[in-house]
Amino acid sequence: MTTLTPIHHALVVDDDPTFNRVLQRALGHRNIDATGATTESDALDLLRRDPTIDAVILDLNLAGRSGLDLIEPILALRPRARVLVLTGYASIATAVEAVKRGAYQYLAKPTDVETILRAMDGGVGTPAPTVMDIAPMSVNRLEWEHIQRVLAENDGNISATARALKMHRRTLQRKLSKRPRKE
Repeated sequence: MTTLTPIHHALVVDDDPTFNRVLQRALGHRNIDATGATTESDALDLLRRDPTIDAVILDLNLAGRSGLDLIEPILALRPRARVLVLTGYASIATAVEAVKRGAYQYLAKPTDVETILRAMDGGVGTPAPTVMDIAPMSVNRLEWEHIQRVLAENDGNISATARALKMHRRTLQRKLSKRPRKE
């Protein structure tokens, strides 16, 4: 695996202003110039105005909208930028969709800056984690991932997902309200 050039200027796109500032500051302590945006339009404006941005750390959920929809416009403005999708609601379905749309990497929150930098191979000197580094999932986690995939296939429609999974809608809602334990 060849090492990429180090990241010099990152754009943090997260609608949580506190998390956004903390991540910008942490990146700054590691000699990465970081700018923040809390909305899609602010992020695209910053990308248009600042040609030095070479990485984007993008939240999957931006004020109720999918951050995945922002990947293609980001890459249209910065084709060489590395886009890292961060989410508190990780699933294989959204990870696959993020990569299909052009994301460089996908990480679940909570995470730390060192993990973010390793995932983006931003000058840390160690390659990003590979599929082989991921431990096998529990049965509960596999069920959760399958539900998330079918939900994504049905564009988030709970009733259609319940029909596809051949389960009662209330049962599906109950399962969705319970997040699987961290493994």
